[in-house]
Amino acid sequence: MAVTGGVLVTFLITHMLGNLKIFLGAEEFNHYAHWLRTIGEPAVPHRTVLTLLEVLLGVSVVLHMWSAVSLARRARAARPVKYHGKKKSHAHGYAVHTMRYGGVIIAFYVIWHLLDLTFFVVNPKGADATPYERLVADFDPSRWYITVWYVVAVLLVGLHMNHGIWSAFQTLGLRTAGRDKVLRALAGGIAAVVTAGFVAVPVSITFGWVS
Repeated sequence: MAVTGGVLVTFLITHMLGNLKIFLGAEEFNHYAHWLRTIGEPAVPHRTVLTLLEVLLGVSVVLHMWSAVSLARRARAARPVKYHGKKKSHAHGYAVHTMRYGGVIIAFYVIWHLLDLTFFVVNPKGADATPYERLVADFDPSRWYITVWYVVAVLLVGLHMNHGIWSAFQTLGLRTAGRDKVLRALAGGIAAVVTAGFVAVPVSITFGWVS
């Protein structure tokens, strides 16, 4: 869980930084998109490295979900009878529901995102447009509902990251009484920055700040 989570968090941070290049203009963003597909050339064929990274991410997502299900089943098996006279804390219940149902919504979002900007099936501009044109078309003001859907999904990713990073700190044995507040702030800070970075792009396009 911690290893695959680390892979996914690293991907989200780098992906967010790449998305922010849209604020540097069409030429810079398109150059970045082209570079992703030509990493390693001419030593390796076109798009080889990017495809391998996508496979790694896909495997990480599957293993991450499998780990979550396995850990949940193990926890239930270890305590088949619920505790009596002791209510779960609101924080615990919130975290569980955020990770469980938020994870499902995120999974659907990832599928849509692939169909949109990788396979161009649901993108308004299709395969013939530039990456910049496809992204701008995605969040056109007339398609405000796509922006809302994207923002909701990213907020859930942020909540997922916050809880996941904090859990990883605990799993790795980094949590102590003295470090507790610092680690919580670090987990929340990373999640907040990544969330803000992702949200900035669709919101800026929808409100006409990027066109």
